[in-house]
Amino acid sequence: MNRRNFLRVSGVASGGLLLSVGIDPLGKALFAADAAVDFVPNHFIRLTPDGLVTIMAQNPEIGQGVKTMLPMLIAEEFDVPWENVTVEQAPHDPDKYSRQFAGGSNATPTHYTPMRQAGAVGRYLMREAAAQEWGVAASEVETDAGVVRHPASGRSATYGELAEVAATLTAPDPETVELKDPSEFRIIGTPKRNVDNRKIVTGQPLFGIDFTLPGMLYAVYEKCPSFNGTVASANLDAVLAAPGVRHAFVVEGVGNTSTLVGGVAIVADTWWQANKARELLEVEWNEGPAAEQSSEGFATRAAELSTQPPEEILRDDGDVDAALAAAATTVEAAYEYPFLSHAQLEPDNCTAWWHDDRMEIWAPTQTPDSGRGDVARVLGIDESQISIDLIRCGGGFGRRLYNEWMVEAAWIAREVGVPVKLLWTREDDMRYDRYRPGGFHWFRGGVDAAGQLSAWDDHFVSYGQDGRFASSASMSANNFPASFIPNFRLATSRMPLHVPTGALRAPSSNAFGFVLEGFIDELAHAAGRDPVEFRLDLLDAPRVGRGGFDASRMRGVLESVAERSGWGRTELPRGTGRGVGCYYSHRGYFAEVVEVTVRQNGRLEIGDVWVVGDVGRQIINPLNAENNVQGGVIEAFSHALAQEITIEGGAVVQSNFHDYPLIRLTESPPSIDVHFVLSDNDPTGLGEPSLPPAIPALVNAIYDATGHRIRSLPLSRHDLSWS
Repeated sequence: MNRRNFLRVSGVASGGLLLSVGIDPLGKALFAADAAVDFVPNHFIRLTPDGLVTIMAQNPEIGQGVKTMLPMLIAEEFDVPWENVTVEQAPHDPDKYSRQFAGGSNATPTHYTPMRQAGAVGRYLMREAAAQEWGVAASEVETDAGVVRHPASGRSATYGELAEVAATLTAPDPETVELKDPSEFRIIGTPKRNVDNRKIVTGQPLFGIDFTLPGMLYAVYEKCPSFNGTVASANLDAVLAAPGVRHAFVVEGVGNTSTLVGGVAIVADTWWQANKARELLEVEWNEGPAAEQSSEGFATRAAELSTQPPEEILRDDGDVDAALAAAATTVEAAYEYPFLSHAQLEPDNCTAWWHDDRMEIWAPTQTPDSGRGDVARVLGIDESQISIDLIRCGGGFGRRLYNEWMVEAAWIAREVGVPVKLLWTREDDMRYDRYRPGGFHWFRGGVDAAGQLSAWDDHFVSYGQDGRFASSASMSANNFPASFIPNFRLATSRMPLHVPTGALRAPSSNAFGFVLEGFIDELAHAAGRDPVEFRLDLLDAPRVGRGGFDASRMRGVLESVAERSGWGRTELPRGTGRGVGCYYSHRGYFAEVVEVTVRQNGRLEIGDVWVVGDVGRQIINPLNAENNVQGGVIEAFSHALAQEITIEGGAVVQSNFHDYPLIRLTESPPSIDVHFVLSDNDPTGLGEPSLPPAIPALVNAIYDATGHRIRSLPLSRHDLSWS
């Protein structure tokens, strides 16, 4: 078990067949047979004698569709009708399922082949069972939607009828089992609705916020407004006297915002009672060093650092200063972007129960392995004492990669000795996030007399200290257009930060797409060049291996989106413009065109959007793929329009959607045309790569419409009026 994972084939009491597969860390599925009769919860496929199939979904579902997509891969190769499949969420069990997580658009590249192998081995066993029963060669039989047939004799049998015999057979090495040719696919490549859709739209209990246990109490947790502060004193007696309150106590914490900081826990019969009692709470805080930090202070310090030699040179190709001096045209620009909150619709929550020297946890988490480890370390117990049931997440976007809310719930549950659900308020969720870090860029660029980009200089002022970046605040030295400009320099300076940061959908790329593609657009206009042609010229190079970037694939999506949008062929009225952006993120190549209309009074109206992506040779679930892409674009516009997190005295100013607004339906584009260029490459993920190009395409369109060059976000800071 420690060296490899396996496929288990076993007969069940009902005479059915059970199949399971684990994914080893290298992505290779290894299989073995077992004659066990009892049900074991690591089975991926459960086949009953009536032919019904249950497939376990390995990874947490946060809205990206893996609970549907991964079982589709298994069902395809097992060759069973999708309408006969029931999907269940697998429990957290790293010994049986290996690593279970949601993030980084990794589900498809990690599981595409192993999940297909799991189904293909099952199909192989069905054929072998039929051949044995009929006394014919397995090569003479074939499968068809849950039925095995012998064309020569006309005999047939359902999978259910063959399950008991199949359970006695030895599973083959998956590397020797033939997978279907894509031309044979009946499930892969066809649009399938999310398996949880009916439950979601009918309001059935499904999410962590819905979960209950008999005798459960409810908890809230008050923390210092300034990050990582501790409790000096609290009026616990007044809180304990409130209706329904069972417990109120101080938690010292461990001084780590990623696990447990100091605070006051209030536990009551209902969540409403706990939260009302919280209004009575008066706490004197020891604020700590975060109280000295503010967004205004960061901006002031960044401006100071921009005029000083950088702390570190991350990349230095050619002679940037000489190329700038020789350039026919130069451009200087300062870009900045703010901290962002994940703004997930379901606030963080967790149910925990400490009993019989064990901690049971029900959590909507993206990273149950990490959460279990955090709980074990902070509570001083062994990981073997902790079990986690995976609950569907009401959003995440990277927020649920971090599990401090799980640690808080576990700590409180151990203190009170009964099941406890901890539920953050929307204000908690906004003010104690792990934010997308802000950043500042001071650019200098030059184009030569032929209109070619000849020099690039970026002094990137970010967050971190002691030679390290804060989480999600770093920038790769290989980001395009690195390697495509002969004279290229990327330098950085860092500012200390006590605000917790982390991954937000398309981490880092969600910010760098705006600044890099925005400045490229500036240089294109400075050179008097069409922005699409300018980018295509930059990409007119052979494959570049550093960073995994393939110029030909980016050219392909850029040319396609220009064609589909009618770029350069459409006469636009005054005040209407189009912008383009392209970006490589999470193994995906995306190019996007946005049309906007800006009224003379500055009112912005987002028009049609065209998106072209290249994520390999296969789109597994076209319906889900389109949803992911459109959702990425809409979220990008939400970031751009009015969202920003500001810090004052080490605390977050914003508290809810009234001052951190989500994009409204009336602000969204009327049409988002999605198209995929299929390339001869392994399939990759779709949760993130459509987001980064959307913001630069939007702001570049605003420039085309009005002449206003947007170099800072959000757009609500800017007056877009024109005359």
